[in-house]
Amino acid sequence: MSLPGLDPEDLTARARIRDAALRHFGEHGFDRATIRGIAETAGVSSGLVRHHFGSKEALRDACDAYLAKVLHGINDEVRADSSPGGVNYVGVAGAAFGPYQRYVARSLVEGRAAPLFDKLAELGAQWLVEADKKRPDPPEVSREERATVAAAMALSIAVMHEHVSRGLGVDVFSPQGEDVLARVLLDLYSHPLLSPEEAVAIRSRLSTSGNALRSGEGIDD
Repeated sequence: MSLPGLDPEDLTARARIRDAALRHFGEHGFDRATIRGIAETAGVSSGLVRHHFGSKEALRDACDAYLAKVLHGINDEVRADSSPGGVNYVGVAGAAFGPYQRYVARSLVEGRAAPLFDKLAELGAQWLVEADKKRPDPPEVSREERATVAAAMALSIAVMHEHVSRGLGVDVFSPQGEDVLARVLLDLYSHPLLSPEEAVAIRSRLSTSGNALRSGEGIDD
């Protein structure tokens, strides 16, 4: 149950422990998962788990760092692809994280997975560098702000996978569901809901509303 682009380390006991932890944390949550259960799944002793990682908290940190590394590898592979297209596939990868979806979903709900979120936002900002060159209008908000919100939108599918699966009529964690999800995301990315002109009009109303609130207009004493 490993993702592509792995290095030789992933043949080691340390990697088996990490993969077992990803499974247990995803299925049971951090508090209910145990070192003993993770060790049994990995086929090692509890002592070896502590030898490699020290604590359950450090083991989860290692899981987060591993997934951030995998995401970086996916990004590198996509950038090396010479096929045409301007879609941010890091966003697609973040929303369809293979066998570790349940881990990602639980970690996000528990307020964890910071390295994964930060890496997704960082790589998303890199994609926006190229996308911004094609824009007819300069962005009003920073690249980092846009990448942060885009990362949250992509990862929200993992958190709300049951609702998304019900709406699509297929489990988004399955190979068929991943294909359907990727096609939907591609369509959404390639067909914006607002034209630049419509966005300008809405933005002007936002500015007017914000100025009114700052000046105290429309606020009862």
